Amino acid sequence: MLIFTENEALTTHLSSFKATKKSIGFVPTMGALHQGHLSLIDKSLQENDITVMSIFVNPTQFNNQEDLAKYPRTLENDVEKIKALNTSVIIFAPTVSDIYKENVVSQKFEYDNLEHQMEGKHREGHFNGVGTIIKRLFEIIKPSNAYFGEKDFQQLQIVKKLVSKYVIPVNIIGCSIYREENGLAMSSRNERLSKQSREKAAIIFATLNEAKELFKVKSAKEVIEIVVNKFKKTSDFKLEYFEIADESNLLTCKRKDKNKSYRAFIAVFIENIRLIDNISMQ
Repeated sequence: MLIFTENEALTTHLSSFKATKKSIGFVPTMGALHQGHLSLIDKSLQENDITVMSIFVNPTQFNNQEDLAKYPRTLENDVEKIKALNTSVIIFAPTVSDIYKENVVSQKFEYDNLEHQMEGKHREGHFNGVGTIIKRLFEIIKPSNAYFGEKDFQQLQIVKKLVSKYVIPVNIIGCSIYREENGLAMSSRNERLSKQSREKAAIIFATLNEAKELFKVKSAKEVIEIVVNKFKKTSDFKLEYFEIADESNLLTCKRKDKNKSYRAFIAVFIENIRLIDNISMQ
């Protein structure tokens, strides 16, 4: 298995594949891999000649330095998981200096207002950091296809907008959310939860499913009020937001339109750990 820690070495290695026009699939991650990540790799392996996975905890997308410090870093275990899946996967695990040199700051991006909704309201500068690292990785790897999980649906839409606005020649593919047995969306942050809180966190997906059913007969405003009141009664959780938004522009649904597709988005804290999830309302 090939593991690169410097972008120049990786670029040199990939140049021979590009010269023969072989397709390159790319899965960007911050490590602490779980089955959701592995499913993205598996899809890339099926659809491309070569698959590259990046493992890099990107400092510029964290607005909370404590969250950055505590983010799980498990490179050795991650490598073993990928080996067990397929040893042909190329791993790119760069250092911060390799990516940013001496200037660890974000570029400024505009995503046609997508960046100002939900996560953007609560994590200042987050999507500038996401755009900076994704654009940089695309420049290094020059993939044919790149794979992103729908758990971070807003991020998926942001990346699609980034590629469109900045004319980056890569096909963005969204992949279904992988869930634990109790419905909790798989996330690297789940590893920080106690066993008890991990079980309690089943309420998140259960609430999303309840909201989906309610949305069939109630307005978005009514559904949001029900969910907010529900979490007011759950002392273990602090609800940061619950929104029902148009999938295309992420604007909050004011009045249902049968010609639009809607999605519910949620962010909650438990044990001071932030968890997000979403569900299609169709």
